[in-house]
Amino acid sequence: MLDDTLKILDDLIAFESVALTPNLELIDYVVNYLEPLGARITLTHSPDQTKANLFATLGPEGNGGIVLSGHSDVVPVDPADWATPPFTTDYRQGRVYGRGTADMKGFIACVLAMAPRYAALDLKRPLHIALTFDEEDGFHGAPILLEELVRNGPTPAAVIIGEPTGLRVVGAHKGCFEYTTTFTGMNGHSSLPDQAVSAVHYAVRFIARLLELGAALPALAPTDSPYNPPSSTVNAGVISGGIARCTVAGDCVVEWEMRPIQDSDADFVRTELAAATEALVAEMRQTHPEAAIETETVCEVRGLEFAEGSPALLLMGELLGENPVEVVSYGTEAGLFQAAGVPAVVWGPGDIEVAHKPDESVALSDLEACLESLEKLGLDILTKTL
Repeated sequence: MLDDTLKILDDLIAFESVALTPNLELIDYVVNYLEPLGARITLTHSPDQTKANLFATLGPEGNGGIVLSGHSDVVPVDPADWATPPFTTDYRQGRVYGRGTADMKGFIACVLAMAPRYAALDLKRPLHIALTFDEEDGFHGAPILLEELVRNGPTPAAVIIGEPTGLRVVGAHKGCFEYTTTFTGMNGHSSLPDQAVSAVHYAVRFIARLLELGAALPALAPTDSPYNPPSSTVNAGVISGGIARCTVAGDCVVEWEMRPIQDSDADFVRTELAAATEALVAEMRQTHPEAAIETETVCEVRGLEFAEGSPALLLMGELLGENPVEVVSYGTEAGLFQAAGVPAVVWGPGDIEVAHKPDESVALSDLEACLESLEKLGLDILTKTL
């Protein structure tokens, strides 16, 4: 199975499926691989039809069954930072290198390598394979897939999100709320700043307020919070605006996020920022009546909440035996599945520490261990009647 997995992984890495770019060639590859196995396949698309989600089913019709889910996209890459070409697999010292090997095409390759074996079994429960687009930049694909699933079924019993956890079971994680705030001021000569409205200056004040709110979040965290760091966090990741040192900037854009551990923290930040924004806009309009600050919600993905007795956690107990359940601070699509009524767990080969970095890689031993567990899923669980 490992040889089959590595052949598939070679193919998957060769697709430069960077987030926010088309992924149809990769999805066509998977469709052409699964259809001869008898898989029933549903595709859902982005509004511009350049990207697709895939939901495929092997085994009986109806509700129930297990979803093995991964995102098809990867983060952008600068080839100059890599020792080898990022979209060509390279094998050395027991590891496979390439963009997406850990996050998360290694897991997808394992699932696809197992698909012919699942198809050959007398499955009593369905086995579903889900692939989404644009997870890495706003979680744009999964909501479309889940909307279709909620509307037309089936309703799975549980989903395993194959993010790189080092094959440790993750039962909870923080949310991921992302925003773009655009500042529209009035440009002018820097020698006469009072006759202009600097969008950059107001953006800096907005960020300062955001950081003040971030500093207040630790006091709101539960004393028994299991996360690292234990509180919700905020971050201003990108600021861009202005055209020259000697010109007052008429426009500025800030890309920012928060990682809430509880809904009340997100409500607190949004409410306080809304009040700060209102005050800033009023001040800007004293000079320029058309000044504005507008915030676009890129995504608001709630975290995966720990659920004692979750069918997804019970499933992992069947697969792995007694195993500690961990929490992480990064976000995944598990929260979206959970919100759609599908119990979720995060578990997959690879280490999150190498994801999004140059020379991303996954250990061959992780892929082997993943395959062993997926084989057990077919032989010991999916072939057994409830």
